Amino acid sequence: MAAYVVGNIRVKNEDKWTEYRSRVPETLAPWGAELLFRGRLQTVLSGEPPYPDIVVIRFPNLKSIEGWYNSVAYQAIIPIREEAADIALVSYES
Repeated sequence: MAAYVVGNIRVKNEDKWTEYRSRVPETLAPWGAELLFRGRLQTVLSGEPPYPDIVVIRFPNLKSIEGWYNSVAYQAIIPIREEAADIALVSYES
């Protein structure tokens, strides 16, 4: 059953954000993940969005999300992510 990581993002440092984004794909590949969507808030139709940017990544299952997030490769770039942006990462199963 497919699972998804959704990240709500507020960029704090554009240079660090560019570095982080350039390194994420190599951490996703071993887990069969696919970047589905990356976007910027345009119009609020209802409610209050948490952050202005969003990313959606599809994984084969929840176990692969856990493996990716806890992998040495992804853990190594978390300090860059923390300097680059405020991010709320959550997982969903369909």
